[in-house]
Amino acid sequence: MKFEENNKLSAILNRLFKPYEERVPVVDKIMTAMLAHGIIEERSDIVNDHIAFRTLGVPHLGVSSFEKIFLHYGYEKRDYFHFEGKKLNAWWYSPPSEEYPRIFISELRVGDLSPNAQEIIHSYTSFLTRDPVDSLNLDNVEEVGHFFEKSLWELPTYEDYYQLNRESEYAAWVIYNRYYLNHYTISVHALPRGYNTLEQFNDFLESLGVKLNDAGGKIKKSPDGMLLQSSTVADKVEATFANGKTTMIPGSYLEFAERRPLPEFQHLPQNELKREHLRDGFETGNADKIFESTFSTQTER
Repeated sequence: MKFEENNKLSAILNRLFKPYEERVPVVDKIMTAMLAHGIIEERSDIVNDHIAFRTLGVPHLGVSSFEKIFLHYGYEKRDYFHFEGKKLNAWWYSPPSEEYPRIFISELRVGDLSPNAQEIIHSYTSFLTRDPVDSLNLDNVEEVGHFFEKSLWELPTYEDYYQLNRESEYAAWVIYNRYYLNHYTISVHALPRGYNTLEQFNDFLESLGVKLNDAGGKIKKSPDGMLLQSSTVADKVEATFANGKTTMIPGSYLEFAERRPLPEFQHLPQNELKREHLRDGFETGNADKIFESTFSTQTER
């Protein structure tokens, strides 16, 4: 996935994708196979439906901090989602123009965790006395790009990671991975016939030996039947903790979305369908199961 670097937003998004693709080997595996099968002619043919980030809901961090970067570049905040069981809030953001992906940002409701888990998280974040985004020159691509990669808190110990993971696998993922890109999403409906439904594309993925998240079924479908989503199970990455212990933990993953035409546009041929003709937004039920792509119920099966 790569954007033409004709403006600062494109350059920032490309800065996010480079380390992500290096750290998530299934991305190269799938892209190489798509090229070999003639599904795409080059990687830039992929339409990116959305990208997603995870954050901690603590003072000076969380969505209210992180979103400032994308609001600065013309994104608009849209619907709110609440995930009761996972103790998360989330919002999605529509892009300034259709060549850019939607953005989905979630945050952990830290105050809903046990006192022990809260204490662990605050032991890493309480030193922050102001919003770190406020110190950025948001027009400086290098500065913003570096922000996504730098450590805003100290590397956790394995013991703290393990304790958090027992209560909230989301919390453990964020405390180690920080603002690393959680996933990006291939728009399956934009692919050629034979691969442009999620059922067909999942068959293709599984023929490659790609392991799919089966929480709630391999295809997560909105109640209106117009938004279908699947995802790979997160690749494991080698993690070195503050006390020197090294182990494999869940990293990031790749998602796939099929957005079907709204009722009033279902008569249009595929080659005439544009983003505004398709089902927009997100669905709580779908997203709830997609989150589990990094959970042990998926990565350990």
